[in-house]
Parts: sequence; structure tokens; C-alpha cells
Amino acid sequence: MGLLNEIVSERLIIRRFSADDWKDLHEYLSDEKVVRFEPYEPFSEEGSKDQAIYRAENEEFMAVCLKESGKVIGNLYLAQQDYESYELGYVFNSTYWHNGYALESAQIIINYAFKELKARRIISMCNPDNESSWRLLKRLNMRREGHLVKNIYFKNDVNNQPLWQDTYEYALLASEWNIS
Repeated sequence: MGLLNEIVSERLIIRRFSADDWKDLHEYLSDEKVVRFEPYEPFSEEGSKDQAIYRAENEEFMAVCLKESGKVIGNLYLAQQDYESYELGYVFNSTYWHNGYALESAQIIINYAFKELKARRIISMCNPDNESSWRLLKRLNMRREGHLVKNIYFKNDVNNQPLWQDTYEYALLASEWNIS
């Protein structure tokens, strides 16, 4: 895909991960309320170290850092799909929720995807119970295109039966985005 090395905005730096980011990554990936809707359990310190290395080697993950301090406060995920489409995902440290960082960084990466990667379409999916996530997608002017019913599971119950959950699917076309 040839994703970015670094984009700087007024408040943020979006860049590739490095293995040294593990402490900041652990700060939010070990938080149950942050990973509640993710397909994984809270990370251990060792798991966060491994994850930092994995993300440093995987250009689909980008660290979102505060410009002032360089602290990693979250991450974006942008993965190429079929038909000139990309899937957008995001996870942020709960200490920094409700400050507009997810919106700001998502706008930057959407603009990058449409302008530099020549994406035709960006999609994003979230659990309907994750109201903060789907409200963010609406603020990005993404359109809810589907409500998939009990289409996926990440965890099992005490009897090892799947805990099925629903998914909202959102999308945005390049023609609907004002590229800057």
C-alpha cells in the first residue's frame, strides 16, 4: 500500500509505530473499557511489547501522537480492500476521549486515503452498542449502509458457545469528500 511515514496537524502527529511505543500502547490496550468492542482481551505488558513490534512492521496501523509531547494516545487502522476501497478503524486511550482527537486524526487519514492512495471508498464497522464509535462515523459524514444481525463473534460464553453480535457498516465515497 505504501502508507505514510508521518502527517503533522495542529495538535497531532500520525506516524508509523515503533517498538518503543509499547508503554503508551499498553496504557490503552490493557484497559477493559477501551478494548470492550475489540476482538481481543486486554493486553499484558508482554503482549503490548509484541503488539508494538507487530504494528511497527505492519503499515496498516498508524500511531496517533500528541504533537506537544509525542505521546501515543491511540491508533488508526487503514487496510486496503477490494475495489479501491479501504477499511478504517481506530482505538484511543480513554484518558483522551471526548477531545476531538479521533475525529481530527480520522479526517486526516481519510483525506490522505482519498488524495494520496486514490481510494474510491472507505468503509468502517462498529458494534451498535458502541455509540461513541458510530457517532464519530456520522460526524465524518459516513453513511450507515447496513445493520448486520449476529454476523460475528469474538468471544465465547461459559459453555464455549459463540457470543454473536451485530455490526453497523458505514461508508464514504471519494466523490462525497472534500479533499484538501
